[in-house]
Amino acid sequence: MAAIKIVLQKVQRANGTYPIRLRVTKNRKSKFFKTIFYALPEEFDESAEQFTKKYANHVQCNRVLLKFKDRALKVFAELEYKDENFSLLAFEKAFLSTAKPKVITRNFFFFWDQIIEELNEAGRTGDATIHDESFKALKKFNGSTNLEFEQITLTYLSKYEVHLRSRGGTNGGISIRMRSIRIIFNIAIDRGITSKELYPFKKYKISKLKSDSNKIALDYFDVMKIIQWKPTEYPHLIDSHNYFVFSFYTRGMNWTDEMLLEWSQIGRKKIFYTRSKSKGNFSIAILPPVQAILDYYEENSLDTKYVFPILLRDGMTPKQIEHRKKKTRKKYNKDLKEIALHCEIDAKVTSYVARHSFANSLKQMGVATDVISEALGHSDIKVTQGYLKSLENSVLDNAAASLVL
Repeated sequence: MAAIKIVLQKVQRANGTYPIRLRVTKNRKSKFFKTIFYALPEEFDESAEQFTKKYANHVQCNRVLLKFKDRALKVFAELEYKDENFSLLAFEKAFLSTAKPKVITRNFFFFWDQIIEELNEAGRTGDATIHDESFKALKKFNGSTNLEFEQITLTYLSKYEVHLRSRGGTNGGISIRMRSIRIIFNIAIDRGITSKELYPFKKYKISKLKSDSNKIALDYFDVMKIIQWKPTEYPHLIDSHNYFVFSFYTRGMNWTDEMLLEWSQIGRKKIFYTRSKSKGNFSIAILPPVQAILDYYEENSLDTKYVFPILLRDGMTPKQIEHRKKKTRKKYNKDLKEIALHCEIDAKVTSYVARHSFANSLKQMGVATDVISEALGHSDIKVTQGYLKSLENSVLDNAAASLVL
């Protein structure tokens, strides 16, 4: 008995999602093949072998899954025609060898380019953009696209790190570049393109590249300066001020989720949405400042399904949405810099600040870390602890001063 099926493999990740795999079964033995997808149980219909409407860009992603399964069925049929007693190992070799010819060269950049193409086809344009930028950065260091997997060693990565630092790279930025390379290496190993013996990240530890979070969060008093500041004399800052206040009072809703928030997700007393990054489901009480902002955009809204005038029309493609996100976030960060100036705040204020500041403000008020972690939707309390390390030095100084008689 033989069967080929797309399944949600019951191996839960830290963020609550499960990997989507191609399962090939023959003679009661099964082998799983990796795809680029992860989903929550409610986002995948196992009987139909496809994503539900709850999954972002489900139509495009289902097309990718269908192509993946069709390729497997074709390979299976060809092997069965030659020898019906073929093994799963024979299928694995044949299936992996049907990848695009450029992959067979073992060229790292060619394989990376294929993964970027797959991500774009799947509508995961945010991930594709990060990989594209990392691709270009490594190509600049390497001098060309002539790079084999076996050439990426501990020495090579260490030299690349030195190169990035010489151009002003921070731990956080370098970590992103290295993680992109590691992801491609892992996919290549899973697909049989390279071997585990060549894996350089057993020796090169990305964990050493810890970013300094001290400059991310504001203390509660600086946050209140921004919230209480009125942009009436600066109409070009009204939207950005609203976005910051809204984010802070919705447990640090990030820029992507604010951009994609729809009126259909606004209830009478609560906002219901799924966080784009972690896929966690949120139900957030509408506080008075949030209600005031919702009322403002109900009066001044565009004729779209979105709450905020960030996406200017419905029906945009994933690439168009990604382009619009980058463009508007750049303006948002520029506006926040000006708002900080008006509020006499010396710290750098960016689109990430409201979320981290929400966490720190709760901590300053004595809220337990596990409660803050749940409010943020973190699956690991260590992530929350990382947020809370960014308490301003002035707060710690004041705490110490309170001990003086």
